[in-house]
Amino acid sequence: MRKFLVSLIVIPLGLLFVVFAVANRHFVTVSFDPFNSIDPSISLSMPLFALLILVAILGVVAGGAATWFRQRRWRRAARQHEADAHAMRAQLAEMRTYGLSSRPALPQHSGSGVSGRDKHVTTL
Repeated sequence: MRKFLVSLIVIPLGLLFVVFAVANRHFVTVSFDPFNSIDPSISLSMPLFALLILVAILGVVAGGAATWFRQRRWRRAARQHEADAHAMRAQLAEMRTYGLSSRPALPQHSGSGVSGRDKHVTTL
């Protein structure tokens, strides 16, 4: 079923690509010289469809790179959490090996037993 859906999308897109390429196969000159537009020193002559596809590919690569750089904080945090989890697993395995499965005591609350942040018990 998945192959059918993929082919249902890929085949028409491929046909559109071929029709686009055939309709836009004339050459255009791309100038990289902003000062001399009549006789540019840096220019490139290529088919229009190739230019548009090249620009689209460069846009996808630039967007992917920007996303990758913005996610570095999350990748770093994931690596740190993975290292912490690995250390905790090793510590747990060591505790199980030596039979030290006692749990640390929970902290005791002082006062009336109601936390200062408990909004359900608060009265007006």
